[in-house]
Amino acid sequence: MFKARPLGRDKRAHRWAGLLVTTLIATLLAAPSLAPAQTADAAGCQRIGAIKLVRVDVFDTRIPEEDNALFRLANWLHIQTRESTVHQQLLFKTGDAYDPRLLQESERVLRSTGYIGNANIRTVACPDGEAEIEVTTQDVWTLKPSISFGRSGGKNSSSIGIEESNLLGLGTQLGLDVKSGVDRNTRTLFYRDPLLGGQRLDLSGTYANNSDGKARSLALDRPFYALDSRWAAGASWRNETRVDSAYEQGEMVGQYQTTEHYAKVYGGLSEGLHGGWVRRWTLGITHDEHRATPLATNTLPNVSSPITRKLVYPWVGFEWLQDEYQTVRNQDQIGKTEDLQLGWHGTALLGAAAPAFGADRSAAVFSVKLYKGWQPLPDTTLLFDASATGRIEREGFAGTLLKASARHYLRQSDKRSLYLALSTERVSNPDADQQVLLGGDTGLRGYPLRYQSGHGRWLFTAEQRYFTDWYPWRLFNVGGAVFYDMGRAWDQNPNTQIPQGLLRDFGFGLRLGNSRSAIGSVVHIDVAFPLDGDRSIRKVQFLVEGKSSF
Repeated sequence: MFKARPLGRDKRAHRWAGLLVTTLIATLLAAPSLAPAQTADAAGCQRIGAIKLVRVDVFDTRIPEEDNALFRLANWLHIQTRESTVHQQLLFKTGDAYDPRLLQESERVLRSTGYIGNANIRTVACPDGEAEIEVTTQDVWTLKPSISFGRSGGKNSSSIGIEESNLLGLGTQLGLDVKSGVDRNTRTLFYRDPLLGGQRLDLSGTYANNSDGKARSLALDRPFYALDSRWAAGASWRNETRVDSAYEQGEMVGQYQTTEHYAKVYGGLSEGLHGGWVRRWTLGITHDEHRATPLATNTLPNVSSPITRKLVYPWVGFEWLQDEYQTVRNQDQIGKTEDLQLGWHGTALLGAAAPAFGADRSAAVFSVKLYKGWQPLPDTTLLFDASATGRIEREGFAGTLLKASARHYLRQSDKRSLYLALSTERVSNPDADQQVLLGGDTGLRGYPLRYQSGHGRWLFTAEQRYFTDWYPWRLFNVGGAVFYDMGRAWDQNPNTQIPQGLLRDFGFGLRLGNSRSAIGSVVHIDVAFPLDGDRSIRKVQFLVEGKSSF
Protein backbone atom coordinates (compact mmCIF):
# COMPACT_ATOMS: atom_id res chain seq x y z
CA MET A 1 0.00 0.00 0.00
CA PHE A 2 1.22 3.49 -0.69
CA LYS A 3 0.96 6.34 1.78
CA ALA A 4 -1.27 9.35 1.45
CA ARG A 5 0.47 12.69 1.39
CA PRO A 6 -0.20 15.12 4.27
CA LEU A 7 -3.31 17.20 3.68
CA GLY A 8 -1.38 20.48 3.91
CA ARG A 9 0.88 19.48 1.05
CA ASP A 10 -2.16 18.46 -1.00
CA LYS A 11 -3.79 21.85 -0.46
CA ARG A 12 -0.60 23.58 -1.54
CA ALA A 13 -0.47 21.37 -4.63
CA HIS A 14 -4.05 22.31 -5.49
CA ARG A 15 -3.27 26.01 -5.04
CA TRP A 16 -0.21 25.67 -7.28
CA ALA A 17 -2.30 23.87 -9.91
CA GLY A 18 -4.88 26.65 -9.75
CA LEU A 19 -2.14 29.29 -9.99
CA LEU A 20 -0.68 27.51 -13.02
CA VAL A 21 -4.04 27.46 -14.82
CA THR A 22 -4.72 31.12 -13.90
CA THR A 23 -1.31 32.21 -15.15
CA LEU A 24 -1.76 30.23 -18.37
CA ILE A 25 -5.15 31.81 -19.01
CA ALA A 26 -3.86 35.32 -18.32
CA THR A 27 -0.98 34.75 -20.71
CA LEU A 28 -3.30 33.44 -23.39
CA LEU A 29 -5.66 36.39 -23.09
CA ALA A 30 -2.78 38.63 -24.12
CA ALA A 31 -2.00 36.50 -27.18
CA PRO A 32 -3.09 37.78 -30.59
CA SER A 33 -6.03 36.08 -32.29
CA LEU A 34 -6.09 34.96 -35.89
CA ALA A 35 -7.90 37.22 -38.32
CA PRO A 36 -10.91 35.64 -40.01
CA ALA A 37 -10.02 33.77 -43.16
CA GLN A 38 -10.59 35.66 -46.42
CA THR A 39 -11.95 34.12 -49.60
CA ALA A 40 -10.29 35.27 -52.81
CA ASP A 41 -13.27 34.18 -54.94
CA ALA A 42 -15.49 36.96 -53.53
CA ALA A 43 -14.30 39.67 -55.95
CA GLY A 44 -17.00 40.62 -58.44
CA CYS A 45 -19.62 38.16 -57.18
CA GLN A 46 -22.94 39.62 -56.07
CA ARG A 47 -25.49 36.78 -56.15
CA ILE A 48 -25.54 33.01 -55.95
CA GLY A 49 -26.09 31.50 -59.37
CA ALA A 50 -26.01 27.83 -60.32
CA ILE A 51 -25.12 25.32 -57.59
CA LYS A 52 -23.48 22.15 -58.88
CA LEU A 53 -23.29 19.10 -56.62
CA VAL A 54 -20.46 16.59 -57.01
CA ARG A 55 -21.30 13.61 -54.81
CA VAL A 56 -18.48 11.12 -54.32
CA ASP A 57 -19.34 7.67 -53.00
CA VAL A 58 -17.61 5.95 -50.08
CA PHE A 59 -14.79 4.83 -52.37
CA ASP A 60 -13.67 7.14 -55.16
CA THR A 61 -13.28 4.79 -58.11
CA ARG A 62 -11.70 7.60 -60.13
CA ILE A 63 -8.57 6.83 -58.09
CA PRO A 64 -6.77 3.71 -59.40
CA GLU A 65 -6.11 2.40 -55.86
CA GLU A 66 -9.86 2.39 -55.16
CA ASP A 67 -11.04 1.12 -58.52
CA ASN A 68 -11.48 -2.58 -57.70
CA ALA A 69 -14.33 -5.05 -57.52
CA LEU A 70 -14.63 -5.02 -53.71
CA PHE A 71 -14.87 -1.24 -53.45
CA ARG A 72 -17.26 -1.03 -56.39
CA LEU A 73 -19.48 -3.59 -54.62
CA ALA A 74 -19.41 -1.53 -51.42
CA ASN A 75 -20.43 1.57 -53.36
CA TRP A 76 -23.26 -0.36 -55.01
CA LEU A 77 -24.57 -1.56 -51.64
CA HIS A 78 -24.36 1.93 -50.14
CA ILE A 79 -27.26 4.34 -50.69
CA GLN A 80 -25.65 7.65 -51.51
CA THR A 81 -26.71 10.88 -49.80
CA ARG A 82 -29.46 12.44 -51.89
CA GLU A 83 -28.99 15.76 -53.62
CA SER A 84 -32.02 17.13 -51.76
CA THR A 85 -30.40 16.20 -48.43
CA VAL A 86 -27.21 18.07 -49.33
CA HIS A 87 -29.19 21.11 -50.52
CA GLN A 88 -31.15 21.17 -47.24
CA GLN A 89 -27.90 21.44 -45.28
CA LEU A 90 -26.55 24.37 -47.32
CA LEU A 91 -26.96 27.85 -45.85
CA PHE A 92 -27.43 29.47 -49.26
CA LYS A 93 -29.54 28.96 -52.38
CA THR A 94 -29.70 30.30 -55.90
CA GLY A 95 -30.63 33.98 -55.92
CA ASP A 96 -29.23 34.79 -52.46
CA ALA A 97 -26.65 37.52 -51.99
CA TYR A 98 -23.16 36.08 -52.36
CA ASP A 99 -21.34 35.73 -49.04
CA PRO A 100 -18.12 33.63 -48.98
CA ARG A 101 -18.52 33.18 -45.21
CA LEU A 102 -21.66 31.11 -45.81
CA LEU A 103 -19.71 28.78 -48.08
CA GLN A 104 -17.22 28.09 -45.29
CA GLU A 105 -19.93 27.63 -42.66
CA SER A 106 -21.86 25.28 -44.97
CA GLU A 107 -18.72 23.13 -45.25
CA ARG A 108 -18.62 22.86 -41.46
CA VAL A 109 -22.32 21.97 -41.34
CA LEU A 110 -21.86 19.19 -43.91
CA ARG A 111 -18.80 17.74 -42.13
CA SER A 112 -20.68 17.71 -38.82
CA THR A 113 -23.49 15.48 -40.13
CA GLY A 114 -21.60 12.22 -39.51
CA TYR A 115 -22.64 10.71 -42.83
CA ILE A 116 -20.46 13.01 -44.97
CA GLY A 117 -16.76 12.43 -44.43
CA ASN A 118 -15.50 15.52 -46.19
CA ALA A 119 -16.94 18.54 -47.97
CA ASN A 120 -15.50 21.25 -50.17
CA ILE A 121 -17.41 24.27 -51.49
CA ARG A 122 -15.79 26.64 -53.94
CA THR A 123 -16.66 29.37 -56.39
CA VAL A 124 -15.65 28.20 -59.86
CA ALA A 125 -16.69 31.27 -61.87
CA CYS A 126 -18.54 34.56 -61.54
CA PRO A 127 -20.03 35.63 -64.90
CA ASP A 128 -22.14 38.80 -64.74
CA GLY A 129 -21.82 38.89 -60.94
CA GLU A 130 -23.48 35.48 -60.45
CA ALA A 131 -21.31 33.01 -58.54
CA GLU A 132 -21.24 29.48 -59.89
CA ILE A 133 -20.80 27.25 -56.84
CA GLU A 134 -19.45 23.70 -56.79
CA VAL A 135 -20.25 21.58 -53.74
CA THR A 136 -18.21 18.36 -53.45
CA THR A 137 -19.10 15.81 -50.77
CA GLN A 138 -17.88 12.30 -50.03
CA ASP A 139 -20.01 9.81 -48.14
CA VAL A 140 -18.89 7.45 -45.43
CA TRP A 141 -20.24 3.94 -44.89
CA THR A 142 -23.29 4.42 -42.66
CA LEU A 143 -24.81 0.93 -42.34
CA LYS A 144 -23.13 -0.39 -39.23
CA PRO A 145 -23.77 -4.01 -38.30
CA SER A 146 -21.35 -4.12 -35.40
CA ILE A 147 -19.77 -6.52 -32.98
CA SER A 148 -17.30 -4.69 -30.76
CA PHE A 149 -15.22 -5.38 -27.69
CA GLY A 150 -13.45 -2.90 -25.46
CA ARG A 151 -11.30 -2.88 -22.36
CA SER A 152 -10.69 0.06 -20.05
CA GLY A 153 -9.65 0.22 -16.42
CA GLY A 154 -9.34 -3.56 -16.24
CA LYS A 155 -12.98 -4.11 -17.25
CA ASN A 156 -14.33 -5.51 -20.49
CA SER A 157 -17.29 -4.25 -22.48
CA SER A 158 -18.98 -5.52 -25.61
CA SER A 159 -21.81 -4.61 -27.93
CA ILE A 160 -23.68 -5.96 -30.90
CA GLY A 161 -26.08 -3.99 -33.00
CA ILE A 162 -27.08 -2.50 -36.29
CA GLU A 163 -27.44 1.17 -37.15
CA GLU A 164 -28.09 3.17 -40.29
CA SER A 165 -27.16 6.83 -39.85
CA ASN A 166 -28.16 7.92 -43.37
CA LEU A 167 -31.35 5.95 -44.01
CA LEU A 168 -32.24 6.01 -47.73
CA GLY A 169 -29.78 8.89 -48.17
CA LEU A 170 -32.03 11.21 -46.13
CA GLY A 171 -29.71 11.78 -43.15
CA THR A 172 -32.05 9.86 -40.83
CA GLN A 173 -30.65 7.63 -38.07
CA LEU A 174 -32.27 4.33 -37.07
CA GLY A 175 -30.65 1.65 -34.99
CA LEU A 176 -30.75 -1.13 -32.42
CA ASP A 177 -27.87 -1.59 -29.99
CA VAL A 178 -27.29 -4.37 -27.45
CA LYS A 179 -24.44 -3.55 -25.09
CA SER A 180 -22.78 -5.22 -22.11
CA GLY A 181 -21.06 -2.61 -19.96
CA VAL A 182 -19.62 -2.14 -16.50
CA ASP A 183 -22.81 -0.75 -14.96
CA ARG A 184 -25.55 -2.45 -16.93
CA ASN A 185 -26.60 -4.40 -20.00
CA THR A 186 -28.65 -2.31 -22.41
CA ARG A 187 -30.93 -2.90 -25.38
CA THR A 188 -31.62 0.42 -27.08
CA LEU A 189 -33.78 1.34 -30.07
CA PHE A 190 -33.18 4.88 -31.34
CA TYR A 191 -34.35 7.17 -34.12
CA ARG A 192 -33.38 10.65 -35.26
CA ASP A 193 -34.42 12.78 -38.23
CA PRO A 194 -32.49 16.10 -38.16
CA LEU A 195 -34.29 17.35 -41.30
CA LEU A 196 -37.89 16.41 -40.52
CA GLY A 197 -40.10 17.13 -43.51
CA GLY A 198 -37.19 18.75 -45.32
CA GLN A 199 -37.15 21.52 -42.70
CA ARG A 200 -34.70 22.50 -39.96
CA LEU A 201 -36.62 20.36 -37.47
CA ASP A 202 -34.77 17.75 -35.43
CA LEU A 203 -36.92 14.86 -34.16
CA SER A 204 -35.31 12.18 -31.98
CA GLY A 205 -36.44 9.38 -29.72
CA THR A 206 -35.01 6.42 -27.80
CA TYR A 207 -36.36 3.39 -26.00
CA ALA A 208 -34.03 1.31 -23.83
CA ASN A 209 -34.89 -1.89 -21.95
CA ASN A 210 -31.94 -2.43 -19.62
CA SER A 211 -30.90 -4.99 -17.04
CA ASP A 212 -31.57 -2.46 -14.26
CA GLY A 213 -34.47 -0.44 -15.63
CA LYS A 214 -35.83 1.39 -18.65
CA ALA A 215 -35.23 4.68 -20.43
CA ARG A 216 -37.45 6.58 -22.84
CA SER A 217 -36.94 9.96 -24.46
CA LEU A 218 -38.49 12.15 -27.14
CA ALA A 219 -37.39 15.56 -28.42
CA LEU A 220 -38.37 17.99 -31.17
CA ASP A 221 -36.13 20.99 -31.79
CA ARG A 222 -35.76 23.78 -34.28
CA PRO A 223 -32.23 24.83 -33.23
CA PHE A 224 -30.07 27.82 -33.99
CA TYR A 225 -28.68 25.84 -36.91
CA ALA A 226 -26.39 28.59 -38.26
CA LEU A 227 -24.55 31.61 -36.92
CA ASP A 228 -27.11 33.93 -38.52
CA SER A 229 -30.18 31.96 -37.34
CA ARG A 230 -32.79 34.27 -35.85
CA TRP A 231 -34.93 31.94 -33.74
CA ALA A 232 -35.04 28.53 -32.08
CA ALA A 233 -37.64 26.50 -30.19
CA GLY A 234 -38.08 23.01 -28.88
CA ALA A 235 -39.41 20.55 -26.35
CA SER A 236 -37.96 17.39 -24.82
CA TRP A 237 -39.08 14.65 -22.45
CA ARG A 238 -37.20 11.83 -20.74
CA ASN A 239 -38.11 9.12 -18.19
CA GLU A 240 -35.52 6.72 -16.82
CA THR A 241 -35.11 4.11 -14.09
CA ARG A 242 -31.68 2.58 -13.40
CA VAL A 243 -29.30 1.41 -10.69
CA ASP A 244 -26.38 3.77 -10.02
CA SER A 245 -23.26 2.65 -8.16
CA ALA A 246 -20.79 4.37 -5.83
CA TYR A 247 -17.12 3.37 -5.93
CA GLU A 248 -14.00 3.41 -3.76
CA GLN A 249 -10.63 2.15 -5.03
CA GLY A 250 -12.33 0.63 -8.06
CA GLU A 251 -14.73 -1.44 -5.94
CA MET A 252 -18.47 -0.89 -5.69
CA VAL A 253 -19.47 0.17 -2.16
CA GLY A 254 -23.06 1.23 -2.68
CA GLN A 255 -25.98 1.22 -5.07
CA TYR A 256 -29.03 3.41 -5.61
CA GLN A 257 -32.30 2.72 -7.39
CA THR A 258 -32.60 5.92 -9.41
CA THR A 259 -35.73 7.32 -11.05
CA GLU A 260 -35.64 10.46 -13.19
CA HIS A 261 -38.41 12.46 -14.90
CA TYR A 262 -37.33 15.37 -17.07
CA ALA A 263 -39.16 17.74 -19.42
CA LYS A 264 -38.24 21.05 -21.02
CA VAL A 265 -39.84 23.62 -23.33
CA TYR A 266 -37.94 26.62 -24.68
CA GLY A 267 -37.84 29.36 -27.30
CA GLY A 268 -35.05 31.69 -28.34
CA LEU A 269 -34.35 34.80 -30.42
CA SER A 270 -31.23 36.32 -31.94
CA GLU A 271 -30.34 39.31 -34.09
CA GLY A 272 -28.01 37.02 -36.01
CA LEU A 273 -24.36 37.57 -36.85
CA HIS A 274 -23.10 41.15 -36.48
CA GLY A 275 -19.46 42.19 -36.66
CA GLY A 276 -18.27 38.62 -36.19
CA TRP A 277 -20.35 38.05 -33.04
CA VAL A 278 -23.59 36.21 -32.25
CA ARG A 279 -25.82 36.88 -29.23
CA ARG A 280 -28.83 34.71 -28.44
CA TRP A 281 -31.49 34.93 -25.73
CA THR A 282 -33.59 31.94 -24.69
CA LEU A 283 -36.56 31.52 -22.34
CA GLY A 284 -37.88 28.21 -21.09
CA ILE A 285 -39.31 26.11 -18.30
CA THR A 286 -37.89 22.83 -16.97
CA HIS A 287 -39.29 20.01 -14.83
CA ASP A 288 -36.45 17.96 -13.29
CA GLU A 289 -37.36 15.25 -10.77
CA HIS A 290 -34.77 12.89 -9.29
CA ARG A 291 -35.14 10.13 -6.67
CA ALA A 292 -32.34 7.80 -5.53
CA THR A 293 -33.17 5.06 -3.01
CA PRO A 294 -30.23 3.25 -1.34
CA LEU A 295 -30.32 -0.51 -1.88
CA ALA A 296 -29.46 -3.18 0.68
CA THR A 297 -25.96 -3.48 -0.83
CA ASN A 298 -25.14 0.10 0.22
CA THR A 299 -22.24 0.29 2.71
CA LEU A 300 -21.79 4.06 2.59
CA PRO A 301 -22.25 5.70 6.02
CA ASN A 302 -25.05 8.19 6.70
CA VAL A 303 -26.93 7.21 3.54
CA SER A 304 -30.07 5.25 4.43
CA SER A 305 -33.07 7.32 3.34
CA PRO A 306 -34.10 8.15 -0.23
CA ILE A 307 -32.56 11.19 -1.86
CA THR A 308 -35.29 13.22 -3.54
CA ARG A 309 -35.15 16.40 -5.58
CA LYS A 310 -37.95 18.00 -7.59
CA LEU A 311 -37.13 21.20 -9.41
CA VAL A 312 -39.64 23.06 -11.55
CA TYR A 313 -38.33 26.38 -12.76
CA PRO A 314 -38.64 29.00 -15.48
CA TRP A 315 -35.28 30.15 -16.76
CA VAL A 316 -33.52 32.61 -19.03
CA GLY A 317 -30.46 31.73 -21.09
CA PHE A 318 -27.85 33.72 -22.99
CA GLU A 319 -25.33 32.54 -25.60
CA TRP A 320 -22.35 34.53 -26.84
CA LEU A 321 -20.41 33.23 -29.85
CA GLN A 322 -17.53 34.54 -31.96
CA ASP A 323 -17.23 33.61 -35.64
CA GLU A 324 -13.60 32.49 -35.73
CA TYR A 325 -12.87 29.04 -37.16
CA GLN A 326 -10.01 27.30 -38.90
CA THR A 327 -9.54 23.97 -40.66
CA VAL A 328 -6.64 21.75 -39.54
CA ARG A 329 -5.41 18.20 -40.14
CA ASN A 330 -3.66 15.70 -37.88
CA GLN A 331 -4.63 17.36 -34.62
CA ASP A 332 -7.32 15.21 -32.97
CA GLN A 333 -8.01 13.07 -36.07
CA ILE A 334 -5.77 11.23 -38.51
CA GLY A 335 -5.80 12.31 -42.14
CA LYS A 336 -9.15 14.12 -41.87
CA THR A 337 -10.18 17.76 -42.12
CA GLU A 338 -11.06 19.12 -38.67
CA ASP A 339 -12.99 22.30 -37.92
CA LEU A 340 -11.30 24.13 -35.07
CA GLN A 341 -13.14 26.86 -33.20
CA LEU A 342 -10.80 29.62 -32.04
CA GLY A 343 -13.33 32.27 -31.05
CA TRP A 344 -15.05 32.83 -27.74
CA HIS A 345 -18.13 30.76 -26.95
CA GLY A 346 -20.06 31.25 -23.74
CA THR A 347 -23.45 30.18 -22.43
CA ALA A 348 -25.30 31.06 -19.24
CA LEU A 349 -28.59 29.91 -17.74
CA LEU A 350 -30.35 31.11 -14.60
CA GLY A 351 -33.61 29.67 -13.30
CA ALA A 352 -35.75 30.05 -10.18
CA ALA A 353 -37.40 26.96 -8.67
CA ALA A 354 -40.19 27.50 -6.15
CA PRO A 355 -43.03 25.50 -4.52
CA ALA A 356 -45.46 27.77 -6.36
CA PHE A 357 -44.30 26.14 -9.60
CA GLY A 358 -44.52 22.60 -8.16
CA ALA A 359 -40.94 22.26 -6.87
CA ASP A 360 -40.13 20.73 -3.47
CA ARG A 361 -37.82 23.62 -2.53
CA SER A 362 -36.80 27.15 -3.41
CA ALA A 363 -33.54 27.29 -5.33
CA ALA A 364 -31.68 29.22 -7.98
CA VAL A 365 -30.56 26.88 -10.75
CA PHE A 366 -27.57 27.99 -12.79
CA SER A 367 -25.23 26.86 -15.55
CA VAL A 368 -22.27 28.76 -17.01
CA LYS A 369 -19.89 27.52 -19.72
CA LEU A 370 -16.94 29.23 -21.39
CA TYR A 371 -14.63 28.20 -24.25
CA LYS A 372 -11.78 29.93 -26.08
CA GLY A 373 -9.05 28.91 -28.51
CA TRP A 374 -5.80 30.65 -29.43
CA GLN A 375 -3.01 30.23 -31.94
CA PRO A 376 -0.24 32.51 -30.60
CA LEU A 377 2.23 30.89 -33.01
CA PRO A 378 1.64 29.10 -36.34
CA ASP A 379 2.58 25.73 -34.84
CA THR A 380 0.88 26.19 -31.45
CA THR A 381 -2.78 25.79 -30.52
CA LEU A 382 -4.20 26.38 -27.04
CA LEU A 383 -7.78 25.52 -26.05
CA PHE A 384 -9.44 26.37 -22.75
CA ASP A 385 -12.90 25.57 -21.41
CA ALA A 386 -14.59 25.87 -18.04
CA SER A 387 -18.07 25.30 -16.63
CA ALA A 388 -20.09 25.63 -13.44
CA THR A 389 -23.49 23.99 -12.90
CA GLY A 390 -25.56 23.59 -9.77
CA ARG A 391 -28.04 25.15 -7.38
CA ILE A 392 -28.10 27.85 -4.73
CA GLU A 393 -30.39 26.94 -1.81
CA ARG A 394 -30.91 28.40 1.65
CA GLU A 395 -27.75 26.78 2.99
CA GLY A 396 -25.65 27.95 0.03
CA PHE A 397 -24.33 26.11 -3.01
CA ALA A 398 -25.69 22.57 -3.51
CA GLY A 399 -24.66 19.89 -5.98
CA THR A 400 -22.42 22.43 -7.72
CA LEU A 401 -19.92 20.99 -10.19
CA LEU A 402 -16.95 23.10 -11.32
CA LYS A 403 -14.78 22.03 -14.26
CA ALA A 404 -11.84 23.52 -16.13
CA SER A 405 -9.38 22.21 -18.70
CA ALA A 406 -6.52 23.55 -20.82
CA ARG A 407 -5.12 21.74 -23.88
CA HIS A 408 -1.89 22.52 -25.70
CA TYR A 409 -0.94 21.27 -29.19
CA LEU A 410 2.59 21.82 -30.50
CA ARG A 411 2.94 20.79 -34.15
CA GLN A 412 6.54 19.58 -34.46
CA SER A 413 6.15 18.50 -38.09
CA ASP A 414 3.46 17.19 -40.43
CA LYS A 415 3.89 13.78 -38.76
CA ARG A 416 4.54 14.62 -35.10
CA SER A 417 2.87 16.71 -32.42
CA LEU A 418 3.13 17.15 -28.66
CA TYR A 419 -0.12 17.20 -26.72
CA LEU A 420 -0.39 18.47 -23.13
CA ALA A 421 -3.61 18.63 -21.13
CA LEU A 422 -4.48 19.72 -17.60
CA SER A 423 -8.00 19.33 -16.22
CA THR A 424 -9.62 19.71 -12.83
CA GLU A 425 -13.06 19.02 -11.42
CA ARG A 426 -14.60 19.91 -8.07
CA VAL A 427 -18.06 19.41 -6.56
CA SER A 428 -19.23 21.77 -3.82
CA ASN A 429 -21.70 20.48 -1.23
CA PRO A 430 -22.41 17.36 -3.31
CA ASP A 431 -25.70 15.53 -3.30
CA ALA A 432 -25.49 12.24 -1.40
CA ASP A 433 -25.33 10.19 -4.61
CA GLN A 434 -22.81 12.50 -6.33
CA GLN A 435 -19.16 11.44 -6.78
CA VAL A 436 -16.09 12.66 -8.63
CA LEU A 437 -14.20 9.61 -9.92
CA LEU A 438 -10.72 9.08 -11.35
CA GLY A 439 -9.41 5.94 -13.01
CA GLY A 440 -8.91 4.03 -16.21
CA ASP A 441 -12.19 5.23 -17.72
CA THR A 442 -11.51 8.92 -17.01
CA GLY A 443 -8.01 9.34 -18.46
CA LEU A 444 -5.71 7.62 -15.95
CA ARG A 445 -4.98 4.73 -18.27
CA GLY A 446 -2.79 2.59 -16.00
CA TYR A 447 -5.38 2.05 -13.27
CA PRO A 448 -8.71 0.29 -12.69
CA LEU A 449 -11.79 2.27 -13.58
CA ARG A 450 -13.14 4.57 -10.84
CA TYR A 451 -10.10 3.81 -8.71
CA GLN A 452 -10.18 7.02 -6.67
CA SER A 453 -13.23 8.96 -5.57
CA GLY A 454 -13.83 12.18 -3.73
CA HIS A 455 -15.13 15.70 -4.11
CA GLY A 456 -12.45 16.78 -6.57
CA ARG A 457 -9.79 15.57 -8.96
CA TRP A 458 -7.08 16.81 -11.28
CA LEU A 459 -5.38 15.09 -14.20
CA PHE A 460 -2.33 15.95 -16.31
CA THR A 461 -1.50 14.18 -19.58
CA ALA A 462 1.55 14.48 -21.83
CA GLU A 463 1.37 12.66 -25.14
CA GLN A 464 3.79 12.47 -28.04
CA ARG A 465 1.70 11.78 -31.13
CA TYR A 466 2.83 10.25 -34.40
CA PHE A 467 0.92 10.35 -37.70
CA THR A 468 1.89 8.08 -40.57
CA ASP A 469 1.06 7.79 -44.27
CA TRP A 470 0.26 4.11 -43.81
CA TYR A 471 -3.26 3.56 -45.12
CA PRO A 472 -3.87 -0.23 -44.98
CA TRP A 473 -6.53 -1.42 -47.43
CA ARG A 474 -7.40 2.28 -47.81
CA LEU A 475 -9.63 1.85 -44.76
CA PHE A 476 -7.60 3.05 -41.76
CA ASN A 477 -5.15 5.88 -41.19
CA VAL A 478 -2.52 4.67 -38.72
CA GLY A 479 -0.88 6.64 -35.92
CA GLY A 480 0.76 6.04 -32.58
CA ALA A 481 1.37 7.66 -29.21
CA VAL A 482 3.65 7.55 -26.19
CA PHE A 483 1.96 8.98 -23.09
CA TYR A 484 2.34 9.88 -19.42
CA ASP A 485 -0.63 10.47 -17.08
CA MET A 486 -0.61 11.90 -13.57
CA GLY A 487 -3.46 12.82 -11.26
CA ARG A 488 -5.35 12.27 -8.06
CA ALA A 489 -8.69 12.75 -6.35
CA TRP A 490 -9.08 14.57 -3.06
CA ASP A 491 -11.59 15.05 -0.23
CA GLN A 492 -12.37 11.37 -0.01
CA ASN A 493 -14.97 9.79 2.25
CA PRO A 494 -13.64 10.52 5.78
CA ASN A 495 -14.87 7.13 7.02
CA THR A 496 -12.67 5.11 4.68
CA GLN A 497 -9.07 4.17 5.32
CA ILE A 498 -8.20 3.93 1.64
CA PRO A 499 -5.29 6.29 0.88
CA GLN A 500 -5.65 8.85 -1.90
CA GLY A 501 -2.11 9.55 -3.12
CA LEU A 502 -0.71 10.77 -6.40
CA LEU A 503 -1.16 8.28 -9.25
CA ARG A 504 1.11 8.12 -12.31
CA ASP A 505 1.38 5.89 -15.35
CA PHE A 506 3.09 5.74 -18.71
CA GLY A 507 2.55 3.72 -21.85
CA PHE A 508 2.28 3.55 -25.59
CA GLY A 509 -0.41 2.77 -28.10
CA LEU A 510 -1.65 2.42 -31.64
CA ARG A 511 -4.27 4.69 -33.22
CA LEU A 512 -6.50 3.64 -36.12
CA GLY A 513 -8.35 6.51 -37.75
CA ASN A 514 -11.60 5.33 -39.31
CA SER A 515 -11.96 7.38 -42.48
CA ARG A 516 -14.59 5.31 -44.32
CA SER A 517 -17.28 4.66 -41.76
CA ALA A 518 -19.53 6.61 -39.42
CA ILE A 519 -18.39 4.30 -36.59
CA GLY A 520 -16.18 5.91 -33.87
CA SER A 521 -13.50 8.16 -35.33
CA VAL A 522 -10.34 6.73 -33.69
CA VAL A 523 -9.68 3.26 -32.27
CA HIS A 524 -7.22 3.28 -29.34
CA ILE A 525 -5.12 0.19 -28.58
CA ASP A 526 -2.97 1.02 -25.54
CA VAL A 527 -0.59 -0.66 -23.13
CA ALA A 528 -0.21 1.25 -19.83
CA PHE A 529 2.08 0.72 -16.84
CA PRO A 530 1.01 2.06 -13.43
CA LEU A 531 3.75 3.58 -11.23
CA ASP A 532 1.76 3.92 -7.98
CA GLY A 533 -1.23 2.43 -6.21
CA ASP A 534 -1.67 -0.67 -4.06
CA ARG A 535 -0.48 -4.18 -4.78
CA SER A 536 -3.81 -5.33 -6.17
CA ILE A 537 -3.27 -3.30 -9.34
CA ARG A 538 -2.02 -5.24 -12.33
CA LYS A 539 1.43 -4.25 -13.51
CA VAL A 540 0.21 -3.90 -17.08
CA GLN A 541 -3.15 -2.58 -18.29
CA PHE A 542 -4.44 -3.31 -21.79
CA LEU A 543 -7.02 -0.91 -23.22
CA VAL A 544 -9.06 -1.08 -26.42
CA GLU A 545 -11.50 1.78 -26.94
CA GLY A 546 -13.28 3.66 -29.69
CA LYS A 547 -13.04 7.42 -29.11
CA SER A 548 -13.96 10.58 -30.95
CA SER A 549 -10.38 11.88 -31.02
CA PHE A 550 -6.71 10.87 -30.98
